[in-house]
Amino acid sequence: MFDLTFILLILGLLILVGGLFYTIKIGRLVQARQSEFDTEISDKIQKHPVLLNPVFLAYVIGIGLMILYMLYHISISK
Repeated sequence: MFDLTFILLILGLLILVGGLFYTIKIGRLVQARQSEFDTEISDKIQKHPVLLNPVFLAYVIGIGLMILYMLYHISISK
């Protein structure tokens, strides 16, 4: 049972990391496009575009929680 759970956790972590890289790729693509209809972006957001982006924060928090759960599961199974 432990092997199946561990494999599923690794698979979930790979999906999260893949989604993060895909989101970064799309973010760079959208950032490259300039539109005259966009509003002015705050200076704080321009300095830290990743830190203040809720999508990236959700990925980072999700990956962190997944790793913590994996470590917890490994520690109780020994």
